[in-house]
Amino acid sequence: MGSNPRFDNSHRLFIAYSDRASSSLSPSFRSPISATNSGMKGGISPAPGDYAFFKSQVPLHKISIGNKQWRYYDFGPKAVPPLICIPGIAGTADVYYKQIKSLSMKGYRVISVDLPRVWNHHEWVHSFEKFLDTLSIYHVHLYGTSLGGFLALVFAQHRPRRVKSLVLSNAFLETHKFAAAMPWSPVVNWTPSFLLKRYILSGIRDGPHEPFIADSVDFVVGQVETLSRDDLSSRLKLNANVASVGPLLLSDSFITIMDTNDYCAVPQQLKDQVSERFPGARRAILKTGGDFPFLSRPDEVNLYLQLHLRWVGVEAQPDKVPGDDGDNGRSNYESRGGEHFDDLPGPANTGGSNGAHQPESSGPSRDSDGSPQPEPSGPTDHTSNEIGNMTVLGTSPSLLQASVVVLAMLQYLVTELCITWKPVLNI
Repeated sequence: MGSNPRFDNSHRLFIAYSDRASSSLSPSFRSPISATNSGMKGGISPAPGDYAFFKSQVPLHKISIGNKQWRYYDFGPKAVPPLICIPGIAGTADVYYKQIKSLSMKGYRVISVDLPRVWNHHEWVHSFEKFLDTLSIYHVHLYGTSLGGFLALVFAQHRPRRVKSLVLSNAFLETHKFAAAMPWSPVVNWTPSFLLKRYILSGIRDGPHEPFIADSVDFVVGQVETLSRDDLSSRLKLNANVASVGPLLLSDSFITIMDTNDYCAVPQQLKDQVSERFPGARRAILKTGGDFPFLSRPDEVNLYLQLHLRWVGVEAQPDKVPGDDGDNGRSNYESRGGEHFDDLPGPANTGGSNGAHQPESSGPSRDSDGSPQPEPSGPTDHTSNEIGNMTVLGTSPSLLQASVVVLAMLQYLVTELCITWKPVLNI
């Protein structure tokens, strides 16, 4: 059988590009590829302790809908409208474990999904809609990062009645630039898995990173290693198929744009297009965080997600936090004596597992009888770092009283962050 000149040229171009991209990576970033080529002999960082605990408490669900396999986590009170997290090319359902464990303990329901093997955007819309129907979910709030943000926008365009709000992180509105940068996309289905992984990892910035960003990169690299060739090729297809997001019926006030100010693989021009398209959207700016702020800056991301959910009217149910009530997807939270996922040693919880201080998110402040307390009015001149120095005195070992103290701290954090929590106008 004669060879296809287009196939041969595209394949040679891809291999040459991948070799150049791989040579530009630091040794730590090349090690997963080397491990893949040598039968997975080392090169993968061990999973962090909080992730191991998460895996022991939160079940991973697997269901087949038609010819699509869905992997997802579903945790939190079933009566609360869910926040559904959609990852990018290199992500899996596991990359949002810090959001699941934090927000579910505050009374929110969080669903994190793996992207199924779909090959175009219309197939994505139909497959995701069937997934929601299977879970008996109609109205959703979507949190999408990178490609996941684009897919969330596509779904909101084609199924406007189902999407109640959006949180977009490092998202984009069109894929033309990615299609132009991937001329070998016609042969992606026949490309070996190790080359696809090499290409995806080439998008990670070379050079030294801050420790919390380096940890997030290591975690994502480990997740990439779990993906099959079909998983990788379908995601690259979605990223390279030429498409753009049309007008949305959703009001800008129900959209939050959460971006990082440091390096991101998504070109700044594409991120600016999102801000220009939704001038009335709320902005949540993170000074640092890299490509995976949900892992590197989890406490800030969780707080902004909670603020967004409260703004769009999602009522948390902290009295129905995951426990031993027998619901599917619940942990033995109560049987462990009220152990909290985010509990850390010391008089006050001071942030994430990476050792850096982060603001702690929590639910709406309430009195012991359940009535809401008035929120602080207006910003203050203090910094959120002062939270770490607060000492909780005279608290009872009762879980209820401890929860009231933690919930009250949110009001202080909301005040500290209200300066950045403002709509950006298109001037």
